[in-house]
Amino acid sequence: MEGGGDIYKASHSLRGSLRAGSLRASGSSIWRNSAVYVFSRSSRDEDDEEALKWAAIEKLPTVARLRKGILTGSQGGAQEIDVYNLGWQERRTLLERLVRVAEKDNESFLLKLKNRLNRVGIDLPTIEVRFENLNIEAEAFVGTNALPSVLNFTTRIFENFLIDMGILSSRKKKLTILKYVSGIIKPGRMTLLLGPPSSGKTTFLLALAGKLDSALKFSGTVTYNGHNMNEFVPQRTAAYISQHDLHLGEMTVRETLAFSARCQGVGTQYDMLAELSRREKEANIKPDPDVDVFMKAAATEGQEANVNTDYILKILGLDICADTMVGNAMLRGISGGQRKRVTTGEMLVGPARALFMDEISTGLDSSTTFQIVNSLKQTVHILDGTAVISLLQPAPETYDLFDDIILLSDGLIVYQGPREHVVSFFESMGFRCPERKGVADFLQEVTSRKDQMQYWVRRDQPYRFITANEFAKAFQSFHVGMNIEDELGTPFEKARSHPAALTTRKYGVGKWELLKACIAREFLLMKRNSFVYIFKGMQLTLIAIITMTLFLRTEMHKDSVRGGGIYMGALFFGMIMIMVNGMSEISMTISRLPVFYKQRDLLFFPPWAYALPSCMLKIPITFLEVSIWVFLTYYVIGFDPNVERLFRQYLIFFLINQMASGLFRSIAALGRNMIVANTFGSFALLVFVAMGGFVLSREDIKGWWKWGYWISPIMYGQNALMTNEFLGNQWRRVLPGSNETLGIEVLKSRSFFTEAYWYWVGVGGLVVFLLLFNFFYILALTFLDPLEKNRAVISDEPESNDLANGVGVGVGGSIQLTNQENSSSHANSSENQDDIKKSISSKSFSMSDATIGAFGRRKMGMVLPFEPHSLTFVDIVYSVDMPQVT
Repeated sequence: MEGGGDIYKASHSLRGSLRAGSLRASGSSIWRNSAVYVFSRSSRDEDDEEALKWAAIEKLPTVARLRKGILTGSQGGAQEIDVYNLGWQERRTLLERLVRVAEKDNESFLLKLKNRLNRVGIDLPTIEVRFENLNIEAEAFVGTNALPSVLNFTTRIFENFLIDMGILSSRKKKLTILKYVSGIIKPGRMTLLLGPPSSGKTTFLLALAGKLDSALKFSGTVTYNGHNMNEFVPQRTAAYISQHDLHLGEMTVRETLAFSARCQGVGTQYDMLAELSRREKEANIKPDPDVDVFMKAAATEGQEANVNTDYILKILGLDICADTMVGNAMLRGISGGQRKRVTTGEMLVGPARALFMDEISTGLDSSTTFQIVNSLKQTVHILDGTAVISLLQPAPETYDLFDDIILLSDGLIVYQGPREHVVSFFESMGFRCPERKGVADFLQEVTSRKDQMQYWVRRDQPYRFITANEFAKAFQSFHVGMNIEDELGTPFEKARSHPAALTTRKYGVGKWELLKACIAREFLLMKRNSFVYIFKGMQLTLIAIITMTLFLRTEMHKDSVRGGGIYMGALFFGMIMIMVNGMSEISMTISRLPVFYKQRDLLFFPPWAYALPSCMLKIPITFLEVSIWVFLTYYVIGFDPNVERLFRQYLIFFLINQMASGLFRSIAALGRNMIVANTFGSFALLVFVAMGGFVLSREDIKGWWKWGYWISPIMYGQNALMTNEFLGNQWRRVLPGSNETLGIEVLKSRSFFTEAYWYWVGVGGLVVFLLLFNFFYILALTFLDPLEKNRAVISDEPESNDLANGVGVGVGGSIQLTNQENSSSHANSSENQDDIKKSISSKSFSMSDATIGAFGRRKMGMVLPFEPHSLTFVDIVYSVDMPQVT
């Protein structure tokens, strides 16, 4: 395919030939050519104008030149634009010309990109992934020891303590997930990862992507272009796409992908584009204007909306729901299949050159899966990417899109190599895929005990079950396996690695850009959750009105200590209301933690960049809430009329609200579970209130509990509020028989401090606690992981081969501690008949004896309670209100 620059040169040469021919033609031909000239003059003028604009851009300095481009509008006419300020309509027009229909135009568009690079001799970075003797083990609980009961939880605490002391040995047993596997993932080729559930596919992908859980025991090596994992940042060099869809439901599809693109940055695209522009300028090559604008816009980082995001939306078929909320359990949003594509697109918008994709077809129909995989194939083949994609049951058309196959079974690689040779390998072992059988289904069943026999074709030989271990050994002597072994014997030369292939920066963009991105997202989420803040304000207003009627100044007196105690109660009640109003931070923080953990581990941003916006942007909300309370209640209740003392009270309430928000955020980050966090939040509030000096006065607190008084933030807030009020002018009268003012008497009645400087001590104490709680919040986000993790479980009953490979013991759970593997009852036996067969189980089923099998051996069956029901539906209508397009 000719490049854009060659097409433009050809068009100019053609016009030159037409002009020369018109001077030598006869009269009729002169008329004819004159007509052509007349009718083509407007387009030629536009071309000349475009050429002048391009010449002006070429004269600019490199930085300015990379921000300018020429874009033809929807109404025609070329105009010079700044790619950094590319509007939504301009991006849409650009993509409509480049990729009008994703299924048809994506390949030609990618070829234009590649041809532009080839014309000036720029090579794209490639990544070859090698893994050698990869062995991964987990420690699994046995039988009922893994149940989340109170007894097991309590026992485990003491047991872990004794194990750490070396007194007791662990009751966990080792479970091998991957067994010394080796192989090569080559760039420019699509690799399909197949295997029955619980075969170790997710663990394998996580190991290649450098994202294994630290609790797993890992041995062997994984290298990228010959470099070990500690020589670069694998989380940013490669993109692992999880099978779990974790997204913020309040954001739209476009906003979700745009935030991901903004955090991941553009990698080395800007540097490559600068070199490309320099070489084209030296060679006097004019690129295709549309491709040039696209590449410049895609290489510009720090944008809230990027043209690359719109491109990924289009090829994934998400452009129809780009402005729809993702949704969650409480908010209606996109479908499950669209949510799965959002998970895929979230990583595709980044600059990673290696993709490890885990079960990306879940919830998708075969047509959509084919379209997505086909787009990935075009990208990998044309741009020399590296991709390993795990699919559960791919359709035959999707299966044919892949170049290489990796078949896992029982933690062993049964086959790895070109797709064309996989069937012949199993035929050499005596198993043939039927003509009308999908090859992918055949591959996942041929290693299963319950399905293997039907594919046996050597009728002259008695059938026996071939284990995964036997298949793996046979593959080593197969010509494909021998070729892989020879390649692994030759180390990859690090000098061959492209300098831009591996990423050494921890984050995609600068820290300031990441902070701005997180601030913008937090502000967006606050707007989407504005009902919460409106409700909190209305709630505070209603309680303030009730408080005004309860503590009405006409019914309250300032002539006795008893009357002063009532004013103390009003101040205490106000402080408690301001604090309790911040408890909503618990639920809001916990609801976003799963998404935070995912993006933190993918190195989207540092934890502090996520934490600071949630602290800073709540300050205006606090000002508003405190204003509602103070300005409604202050003069109605009858506090000191001095305006200075009003604003002093305002400051204390403001700091108390901020301190409480920090406290509840830190408890949420520490608890990581709604029940745990709410329990500890309520407990902390009660303890701080009890030790704050009002419920129990300072003198009434026992000596061995005095430390609780001094570490209670409420104590500092209460002392500041009390001294501010009762050292005012309206409390300076001296009661008969006393040498001290009424205000001092009131303060002493509850053992509050009477010195005026305690107001500023209270301010300082609240500021310290405010900073301390937010610091704990950042620490918890930095070092803690999600609380809920499925545990690997080994059955405590020995199982026969038929049971282990038939119905099994249970479903669910996880083969590793990262909640990634969907386990099932399917597992194969090893050669050693005395080995205990292991099956992953998080839920027990009742087992009973069943019938006698084909080989005369007794089988076990699974009994489930079942009652048949009939379901009737008539005239069902489902409709969704769509916004009008303006």
